[in-house]
Amino acid sequence: MKTITIGRQFGAGGMATGKILSEKLNIPCYDKELIMLASKKSGLGSEFFEKADEKSSFSIFGVLGNVLGGFFSGIFSSGQSNNYLSNEMLFNIQSKVIKEIAEKESAIFLGRCADYILREKENLTTIFIYANLKDRIKRISEQKNISEKEAKNLIEQCDKKRSSYYNYYSDKTWGDAKSYDLCINSSILGIEKTAEFVLNFVQH
Repeated sequence: MKTITIGRQFGAGGMATGKILSEKLNIPCYDKELIMLASKKSGLGSEFFEKADEKSSFSIFGVLGNVLGGFFSGIFSSGQSNNYLSNEMLFNIQSKVIKEIAEKESAIFLGRCADYILREKENLTTIFIYANLKDRIKRISEQKNISEKEAKNLIEQCDKKRSSYYNYYSDKTWGDAKSYDLCINSSILGIEKTAEFVLNFVQH
């Protein structure tokens, strides 16, 4: 089984690359789907996981009900009140979902520290995709129908969030070449050929 993780700068085409690889290799690509799976397995609303990168805890009094079963075994520490769900707990729940998927099937994971979570897995290939800022601004501006100034601000916000999330939960540095098997600038080859390059790298 192959496992591929893709870290990416916002607007660098990481999602598009993942989808192309998914089609070429005929294996699923997980991004937002992980939130829904974590929500389904844990019994918690998806909004908890969507906000997991914010520096706060969420009151879940009356929400857990009967879900504190086997799935939560080992996730909740003895000193933690069940009325609050910390970011670390949400990360642990999502990590368990990622590991369960990787144990059962070949898959591609976008972001969410998957490369760190699966660091001990065999046949793991970790990729980071970046791009020139002007290309990222153009792509986001067109995709979201916003001005280039707005696109630039959004890129800065998203990159900061991704960097903070990755650096907090892993012992590596987001975007640092030492953290990945391959780092590639999608501005050089374009999205389609970047995906082909990554596919060739994975297959070898």
